[in-house]
Amino acid sequence: MTASPEHAKPERASQDHYDVLVVGAGISGIDAGCHLRTSCPDRSFAILESRAAIGGTWDLFRYPGIRSDSDMYTFGFGFKPWTQGKAIADGDSILAYLQETVDEYGLDQNIRFHHRVVRADWSNEKRRWSVTAQCRGEDVVLTCGFLFMCAGYYSYENGYTPEIPGRERFQGEIVHPQHWPEDLDYKDKNVVVIGSGATAVTLVPAMAGDAAHVTMLQRSPTYVVSRPDKDWIADALRKVLPEKTAFRWARWKNATYSELMYELAQYRPEKFKARLIQMIRDELGPDYDVERHFTPTYNPWDQRLCLVPNSDLFQAIKSGKASVATDRIRSITENGLELESGDTLAADLLITATGLQLVVLGGTEVLIDGKPVDFSETWSYKGFAFSGVPNMVSLFGYVNASWTLRADLICEYVCRLLNHLRATGTDTCVPCLRPEDQDMVAQPWVGTFSPGYIERSRSLLPMQGDREPWVNRQSYRYEKKLLRKSRVDDGVMIFS
Repeated sequence: MTASPEHAKPERASQDHYDVLVVGAGISGIDAGCHLRTSCPDRSFAILESRAAIGGTWDLFRYPGIRSDSDMYTFGFGFKPWTQGKAIADGDSILAYLQETVDEYGLDQNIRFHHRVVRADWSNEKRRWSVTAQCRGEDVVLTCGFLFMCAGYYSYENGYTPEIPGRERFQGEIVHPQHWPEDLDYKDKNVVVIGSGATAVTLVPAMAGDAAHVTMLQRSPTYVVSRPDKDWIADALRKVLPEKTAFRWARWKNATYSELMYELAQYRPEKFKARLIQMIRDELGPDYDVERHFTPTYNPWDQRLCLVPNSDLFQAIKSGKASVATDRIRSITENGLELESGDTLAADLLITATGLQLVVLGGTEVLIDGKPVDFSETWSYKGFAFSGVPNMVSLFGYVNASWTLRADLICEYVCRLLNHLRATGTDTCVPCLRPEDQDMVAQPWVGTFSPGYIERSRSLLPMQGDREPWVNRQSYRYEKKLLRKSRVDDGVMIFS
């Protein structure tokens, strides 16, 4: 990013046509707005947000202990250093960081709250999008030349809750973390957290201090790894280097280390798995049944590793305030759960940390000249655009590293793309299959990555090809070169 926020061109909040519409004011949409402000200062844009506040995930989720599961040197924006002491940050600190970014870059004048985008129609004749948003019960139609989808990957309306027999019999309260009540009282109660992912391993130690007991009930284990919530190397760098320089070095260090660990897991999965399991044995001692409760059947990074800062989950287990049960639910009873093994779990409160509902493009219906687009029939261009769909980019971060590493790269690329359109006097760009691409063998969009929200929604996702630029690589090191140095007019992205 080259320009400073004060050089940005002010825009009228009441206009109905923009050069660019950004959908979503979470971390991705704010990233997009900052890049547009500085790298495309002559372009008008608006950020459409369905809710009443910025922040996306970090404003929506209010459950105890919510925090990042990536270090903030890579999860923060590349153009705005993270300067707080904790590298693994709590939700309030992340939200404050996002608000500070919005204020610094003057994005408040660009955000239109209570605008839930439900439909986007592309006209080849007019060469523009007509975007329909629901605003306080009414439809509002805006138009734009370019549509930048930054609405995330899951439904804000409802989380995923599987059908469990006997739910109506339970005399206590059942809560999904995505809809956490402000006044939920769990002090001195027996709590069962159903699930084993990032949300569950965050909730259990956070609730254990006040609850009588917290049990994490899982059908099968997840890989869990502990690390400190502070980065002593980054702290040391900040003491001897300028703030921005120290941040860049810390970001490079952590991104490189993360990628090397992922590659090691891919090439030597058994060795990597053995090391992860041994680390948990070291935490919980030789008498704990690590094989049953913390040894998954899949390879590391087929699903994300769950981060445990400062061993808080293991400390809660060792204290006796928390425990893990690995079993399947037969039925919910009046006072807890009956398991398939015949065991029972007493519960006053059930937390269904059972995952998210994935949606494509924030659930927006997309049409080209009145014909609906089925994204499962499209090919993914560089992981962020779709064959045959003009003037649209959808931001999806990494599944094996910090989301924002890729968000930054895609935002930079979009600005390059917009500036190329302006420089060449063209107004339309669309990825198109070349003759040599017609025989591509379709691959899953995110490869072997297989968490529940992906598995339940694979039929909705675009296809990945077997050659560039139709490969959706999950490699920050590779994509830095691909997205920063490759030509935007590559013979696949067609300009007219």
